[in-house]
Amino acid sequence: MPSNVQTKTLKYKIGEQEFIGHLAWDEAISGKRPGVLVVHEWWGLNDFAKGRANELAKLGYVAFACDMFGGGKVANNPDEAGAQIKQLIENVPEWQKRAKGCLDLVRQQPQCDTSRLAAIGYCFGGSTAVLLAATGADLSAVVTFHAGLQPPPPDFAKAIKASIVLCHGSLDAHTSDETMVKVRKAFDDAHVDYEVDYYGSAKHGFAVPEA
Repeated sequence: MPSNVQTKTLKYKIGEQEFIGHLAWDEAISGKRPGVLVVHEWWGLNDFAKGRANELAKLGYVAFACDMFGGGKVANNPDEAGAQIKQLIENVPEWQKRAKGCLDLVRQQPQCDTSRLAAIGYCFGGSTAVLLAATGADLSAVVTFHAGLQPPPPDFAKAIKASIVLCHGSLDAHTSDETMVKVRKAFDDAHVDYEVDYYGSAKHGFAVPEA
């Protein structure tokens, strides 16, 4: 069946702040289909994240590429990007609140089968997807690509319901081997269903063609 992917710019609010996301679905598919939240890198909601949502729509999902920073802002350089994520890294409850708000938007879409939800993310977005799972969100799956993970606090993973796949470059300098060991231990202690896939000779950002 040929695809008929439709997209829509979706403006939404979390608290008092306005965000601008990108929704994609295939009109050629009838009925409910699984929903996927796509979380961008530290650059913001750029064409790469929107393109991932479009490709997921072709595969039969309703996909929402969210905006975690507000106003659809996209950074032009590493300094701007670092400033954007700093506000959330220093305020994890707000970070998780925004992620949960974005997942709620996926759930609200008329095409979405709310019993089958997933979150994927790249770099900062991968960290966001894991943090979202740690809230106990009703996710079936989480997949990260070169996530910028940090050593987790005690009991970090105890509320996770999702199966998790971490796709990680063996030469990723942004997340150390020591950190990966601590993340795995947190998952093991909480009996999380997970796997870590290492890609040989791959550096940080390996999933992004422009990296």
